[in-house]
Amino acid sequence: MRRSILRLLLLLSAAGLLAACGIYSFTGTSIQNDVNTITINYFEYKAEKVNPSLSNDLTEALRTRFRRTTRLEQVEVDGDLEITGEVTGYTVSPAAVTADEVAAHNRLTVTVRVAFTNRKHPEDDFENQNFSGYSDYDSTNTLDSVESTLCAEIIDKIIEDIFNATVAQW
Repeated sequence: MRRSILRLLLLLSAAGLLAACGIYSFTGTSIQNDVNTITINYFEYKAEKVNPSLSNDLTEALRTRFRRTTRLEQVEVDGDLEITGEVTGYTVSPAAVTADEVAAHNRLTVTVRVAFTNRKHPEDDFENQNFSGYSDYDSTNTLDSVESTLCAEIIDKIIEDIFNATVAQW
């Protein structure tokens, strides 16, 4: 019994040291202790094909992800970290073709270009990094009938990739 308690205390101490050093957290981020705020700017829409809600949905999903999984305070301007982006691509293309050369599945692809600034640790900065995600749908459906579901899936993937590239540094 005494050995179990000692092991538990040792394990808890090690976990506390890892979390306290600011290099690792149990949410998968590696945010330094001196970084306290983040500015996530609105993602402008610059793709040729128009989806009127995509920029807002993407921006809000990214803000929500940071709010839920980091300790960072979101500020309107001059955060220690800053993310700026734009939707540069929104395309539909055939994903699978039948023997009759007819599309059996179509693919919706969304591409965003992101710039990341770390004012405390500029070595982590990047500019013009592209992130994209796609989702396939049966060609018997119209894009209008499946667009909101597809966009939600794609946004989730892109948000995960942006999050990992900025604060998880994967």
